[in-house]
Parts: sequence; C-alpha cells; structure tokens
Amino acid sequence: QVQLVESGGGLVQAGGSLRLSCAASGRTFSSYAMGWFRQAPGKEREFVAAINRSGGNTYYADSVKGRFTISRDNAKNTACLQMNSLKPEDTAVYYCAATTGSYYSDYYYKTRNYDSWGQGTQVTVSS
Repeated sequence: QVQLVESGGGLVQAGGSLRLSCAASGRTFSSYAMGWFRQAPGKEREFVAAINRSGGNTYYADSVKGRFTISRDNAKNTACLQMNSLKPEDTAVYYCAATTGSYYSDYYYKTRNYDSWGQGTQVTVSS
C-alpha cells in the first residue's frame, strides 16, 4: 500500500480559494489513480474528484465541477486539489485516497474502490 498525507486545509471565506496537497510514499506513485473525498459532520463520505494514473483523465462530482481542479505530479509523488469559489457547503474533512484504477469511469466515484487513505485535512468555509 501507499502512505498518504494531506495538507493545505484551513479556514477561508466564501468565494475564496484553497489548494490541498497529498504527499504519497511507500510504493510507486504512478501505479495509482488518486481521488479526493470529503465528509461533513453527520454525513457520509462523498466523492469529490479523481485522476487516473497518467493524469490524462479527471472526474468530478457535479457539486464541484467548474470550481475544483485535480492534478498530479508523478515526479514529485503528489496529488493536488485546487478549490476556487468555495461555498459554506464545501466545509468538510477532505481525504485523499489511492486506487489501482480502471478503464471504467464510474469506478472512480465509489469509496469502496480505494485501498489507501490519508488522515484528512479540515476545510472550513465561512459565509
């Protein structure tokens, strides 16, 4: 498995931006597709965005499409989530996760398909 550590969370006003990073270690980073999920208090963990192993394909939840951008740098073993135009409803703990990936796009949206998880980073958006 790969070890994942998130950073970059914090408190921001509505309309602001944050950039989350996920540092990977332990196995070949380019062997994994990466995803970002979030969990708000009292709610289930939900898919936010994913990127395949090469970085050529990305996937987004409808709620963040056009505002968030996922990227990866295989040379630096990092995946990032750029979050713009943040809304109070984006408040949650954000987790990065790794998976072996698939040719089928709906694979990336399912929490159960991810094998390794980070500890999470809190994002709070004030109104």
